[in-house]
Amino acid sequence: MAGNAGTPGTPRVLRAMNDRAALDLLLEHGPLSRTRIGKLTGLSKPTASQLLARLEAAGLVLATGTSEGRPGPNAQLYAVNSAAAYAAGLDVTPERILAGVADITGRTVGRFELPTPGRQTHGAVVRQVTDALDGAVKAAGLARDDVHRLVIGTPGAFDPNTGRLRYASHLPGWHSPSLLDELAAALPIPVEYENDVNLVAIAEQRLGAARGHGDFVLLWNEGGLGAALVLGGRLHRGWTGGAGEVGFLPVPGTPLVRQVTRANSGGFQELAGSQAIPALALELGIGPVPQGPYAEVAATLVERAAAVNEGAHRQLLQTYATGLATGLASLVSVLDPELVVLSGASLTAGGEPLRALVQAELEELAPSRPRLVVGDVQEHPVLRGALESALAATRDEVFDTSR
Repeated sequence: MAGNAGTPGTPRVLRAMNDRAALDLLLEHGPLSRTRIGKLTGLSKPTASQLLARLEAAGLVLATGTSEGRPGPNAQLYAVNSAAAYAAGLDVTPERILAGVADITGRTVGRFELPTPGRQTHGAVVRQVTDALDGAVKAAGLARDDVHRLVIGTPGAFDPNTGRLRYASHLPGWHSPSLLDELAAALPIPVEYENDVNLVAIAEQRLGAARGHGDFVLLWNEGGLGAALVLGGRLHRGWTGGAGEVGFLPVPGTPLVRQVTRANSGGFQELAGSQAIPALALELGIGPVPQGPYAEVAATLVERAAAVNEGAHRQLLQTYATGLATGLASLVSVLDPELVVLSGASLTAGGEPLRALVQAELEELAPSRPRLVVGDVQEHPVLRGALESALAATRDEVFDTSR
């Protein structure tokens, strides 16, 4: 009966499930033969052949060549058609918008950076977003209509109850209550918005240090201190989208910061944020302190301290590690995660020396002892997470052969 075409267990649904399983295997392993796909999926050779013919006819897979180096005739290899669909991501900071386009396999095919100096109106923001996207699309040799979906990563979070950006007063032009509607009108494709640190967690969960982990905390320190919370395999965003805004956390070692949203800072940010590193270096007599944005300066100082790892440089790492562990202890005590991922330039620059110091401090300050690791996704992690998020939804749409 036509009305049962989409019912679980019907031939159409079972074929679609097998199709998706094969496509996921091709994404994971690269080109595979019909025989290998059959073995990995448990399908017979005739069924695997029918599956590949169906996917090839739908434009989802391509014959890419033959296997070599084995006795007997070479087997035809198949791969996901990288041009089957494209997705885009934006990483937004007060200084610039970094845009990227990826094909359905996850390969970045176009990237564009648009500087955004000075204060901006929300009208300027709409133009900047479309210009950044168009720049990445052009770099990929595509048209905007080729992009199926866009994910935009920003500091703070858009409150799902009001649609307004919260926890990011330092991002000019993004706080108008009509901004999301205006962006939707300017971008006739599905657009999603996500906190930048949450996107880094998505990148680490799918590609990096958190693969295979369903409960972890990602601590980010670059322009500001933040965290992403993954519980039961899913991001925890909170009622207003503000879960993980740990920079506002009151902690020992700094005076209480009142009216934190107006100050856009809090105790943990003051204790262990990137802006504290240059001041600490000067206090310890470490010099010269380079000039530039404080996040870059902090990363340079931490990297230098980790390389020397003795004397005043060791003291800088130890003091920084104690500050980081002070805030982490609160998170760990409440959430009891399996893993803590350290990410952002001011953390990854410290490498193993800093990680080991934070681990040792945390074991004295928190009742549970999660494993600490340095993040693996260090090249444009926010953009990579935005692309991974956009690709996940795009694949669900494009790879659905049950329709």
